[in-house]
Amino acid sequence: MMRLVIFLVFWANLFANADLEDAYKKEYAFLVAQKKALQERVEIVKKEAKEKISSAEKDIAKLQEKYIANSSDSEKKAQQLLEIEREAQTVQDDSATLEATLMQADLTLKKHGFATQEKESVKKLQEIFIYSPKLLGELSSVRKTKGSFYVQDGSKIDGEIIKVGNVAAYGIGEKIKGILIPAGEGEYKLFNQNALEFEDKLTNTGKGSIDIFLFESLDKEIEEKKEKTVLGIIQSGGSVAWVIVWLGVFALFLTLLRIIFLKRASMDTNRVSEDVAGLVEKGFLKEANEKCATYKNATSRVLSATIRNLDREREHLEDIVNESILHENSYLDKFGSTIIIVAAVSPLLGLLGTVTGMISTFDIITEFGTGDPKMLSGGISEALITTELGLVVAIPALIFGNLLSGWAENIKDDMEKAALKVINIHKQNTIKA
Repeated sequence: MMRLVIFLVFWANLFANADLEDAYKKEYAFLVAQKKALQERVEIVKKEAKEKISSAEKDIAKLQEKYIANSSDSEKKAQQLLEIEREAQTVQDDSATLEATLMQADLTLKKHGFATQEKESVKKLQEIFIYSPKLLGELSSVRKTKGSFYVQDGSKIDGEIIKVGNVAAYGIGEKIKGILIPAGEGEYKLFNQNALEFEDKLTNTGKGSIDIFLFESLDKEIEEKKEKTVLGIIQSGGSVAWVIVWLGVFALFLTLLRIIFLKRASMDTNRVSEDVAGLVEKGFLKEANEKCATYKNATSRVLSATIRNLDREREHLEDIVNESILHENSYLDKFGSTIIIVAAVSPLLGLLGTVTGMISTFDIITEFGTGDPKMLSGGISEALITTELGLVVAIPALIFGNLLSGWAENIKDDMEKAALKVINIHKQNTIKA
């Protein structure tokens, strides 16, 4: 029975494995067929993709060529547009220049009695070319006209005016004749009255030379050049300039006082040193002290203090000498620092005047513009003059301040040398004794 069961199980497994193998073979064959189909599909897709890429590349190349062509055409159009704009601007500028020229020519002709009638630019230009030679011929000749001019007292008289072109004029009144210069707004004024008979010479009926004053325009008044004075220069610098000037006067006064003080302090320095040293060498200390009293200078006072303390030790005696010299410092250094301060402050005040002057100039420019240089000259003059005055005061003050300080130091050195000389002589006498 057992054998029968085992036999049946064996054949059952055998048939089961045979079915599984058949199933596997069928599945494998299906997968192989699917793989083949997929490979064929992939090849088809690759071929189609390749064709599409090739077509797209051709399209891109065509588009690039079209883009390049369009870009080139656009650049050409832009360049042409720029050229057209330039030509338009040039035409506009030329038109503006022509209008300005016509306007200026029209005003010049009207000023001399030639009035143009045409309105159109071309016809007006033709009319200007007709009148211009006539005006040039008139302005290049010597002519006599009736007119009036101002004389030296400010009154206006009538007479004749002989014009040399448009650059010089002579006036002839009932009792006055002379050279005329512009007085502004087309008027004349007498510049130099003389008795020369220039009328005949100018009209070529006489011979000889005459004086002439050339000018550019009658619209601008010509003023006689005024000589500059020190007071005028300072006044043009404004209030800061006066402060600098008074500082300079103050520094000069202190410098003179300091010179007087130093002169007194250094008076007979060598003489008092020799006299007192001689008496000390002979042992006449009382007489040497009395000799010091006869001199009225810084050295004598230091020597007097030295002689009174000659019996002390040398270290203590040198301290006394230094103390005496220190007492004289206040007298010798008097006003020295003040002069140096003035020398330092003056350029700063000059700089202050420069700044205020430039501020005034820019205020004038803001209000009136830069058309008239005379309006700007005040601020510029203040700016430059204060700087100049500051340096004029500072440089001498600095030089003399340092020179006088050096003089004071020399006096101090001389005092110390004289005192040490007396001390050494006395100590030598003491050693000998």
